[in-house]
Amino acid sequence: MDVSFFLLLGLIVLGLILLGILFSFVPIMLWISALAAGVRISILTLIGMRLRRVIPSRVINPLIKAHKAGLDVTTNQLESHYLAGGNVDRVVNALIAAERANIELSFERCAAIDLAGRDVLEAVQMSVNPKVIETPFIAGVAMDGIEVKAKARITVRANIDRLVGGAGEETIIARVGEGIVSTIGSSNDHKKVLENPDMISQTVLNKGLDSGTAFEILSIDIADVDIGKNIGAILQTDQAEADKNIAQAKAEERRAMAVAREQEMRAKVEEMRAKVVEAEAQVPLAMAEALKSGNIGVMDYMNIKNITADTNMRDSIGKMTKNSAGDEEE
Repeated sequence: MDVSFFLLLGLIVLGLILLGILFSFVPIMLWISALAAGVRISILTLIGMRLRRVIPSRVINPLIKAHKAGLDVTTNQLESHYLAGGNVDRVVNALIAAERANIELSFERCAAIDLAGRDVLEAVQMSVNPKVIETPFIAGVAMDGIEVKAKARITVRANIDRLVGGAGEETIIARVGEGIVSTIGSSNDHKKVLENPDMISQTVLNKGLDSGTAFEILSIDIADVDIGKNIGAILQTDQAEADKNIAQAKAEERRAMAVAREQEMRAKVEEMRAKVVEAEAQVPLAMAEALKSGNIGVMDYMNIKNITADTNMRDSIGKMTKNSAGDEEE
């Protein structure tokens, strides 16, 4: 009696364990929810999702939502999109939003947009409610040299047909900025830009800047215009400063060459003086050679010495006279 009781108890526990494993592997509650919503799906399909490592709730819940919205999507479409790494719930929400807004959008295109990395639901919402992109202050220089800064607000609407492969908001901002700079730069006077700022928006809007992008530009409005620096005056000042520095450098070069030339001439003077001293040193040797060879006599030599002494005396008297005259003038 005791053995059969324990055997029965073990079978009950084992059955409960197997039942718990079954309910954890097979989403019975999700199957019941699908049947209650009118979505026909078999238990084997749910088990196959588990075997394919697909979370059934990520597919069945969007399928129920799509069925209630009247969309014609299948389990295989949603499951294949999930396996490709897409966001099934976002795709279904985008399809529902497009259906309500009377926008023609197929599941394949919607899935391709989602797999391309773009928020397809946001794109559908932007098609219904356009988005405003505000640019930073963009500076341009008019022909009179005055810098003009302008800020623009760009109203864009998503172009679903060009979401795959189309450029984003950064391209729109860059193109509008380029148009603002070119429009300001082509103005003869900055006052014209201040008086008529819509000239910028009209010129930029007529250039077709939304080609090749994922958006359609509806309007470009200039939100603010401000005056910047006097770039022309700054450039002229910088040019004058550069010319002054160049002139100073050339003057310094000429001064350095003059100093070098002066030092060179002084060196030449010293060289000539050395040659004179060397020549004067040859005189006593020549006189000694002349005395030795008998070309001049002793009396001739003495006369030369007397003349030299007389010359030195006259030079000394002349220097004394000059010094006395200078003291009297002071």
